[in-house]
Amino acid sequence: MRSEYTIRKTTAADTALVMDIIRRTKFFRPVEETIAQEVLDDAIADASYQSYVIEKDGHVAGWICFGVTPCTLGTFDIYWIAVDPDIQHAGLGSGLLTFAEQQIAAQGGRLMVIETSGSEMYRPTQRFYEKNGYRLAACVDDFYAPDDPKLIFTKQI
Repeated sequence: MRSEYTIRKTTAADTALVMDIIRRTKFFRPVEETIAQEVLDDAIADASYQSYVIEKDGHVAGWICFGVTPCTLGTFDIYWIAVDPDIQHAGLGSGLLTFAEQQIAAQGGRLMVIETSGSEMYRPTQRFYEKNGYRLAACVDDFYAPDDPKLIFTKQI
């Protein structure tokens, strides 16, 4: 059964809740958390990033941030996606991705790009993208650190 949820634009009041989710996933190093905070703040302040939260039972349960890839025609990057670790596997991440795909298609988007780590810790993330129709398009060895490649997933829409 599909989880019931709502998706809406991120507001300044969501900042602490989104950052708490980011921290509790335990997927991001402190420097990455700082970047997430900067991107979130920028997304709320201006429209260069598109930022949305997903609510379940009236509580912020996840966040997605995406935008046009500079110097491209119809390519969009998914910059951040995170779901509350206490309620992962309830379809919220897939709901956020589907929502982003619909928004991107409505804006004339044709290609979505997601980058992630190729480390063992990120295997569930990689499977999540594959389950949602993304394909591994490239691997950059030793990108994040020795033995930690960058994986680039894409999906045509």
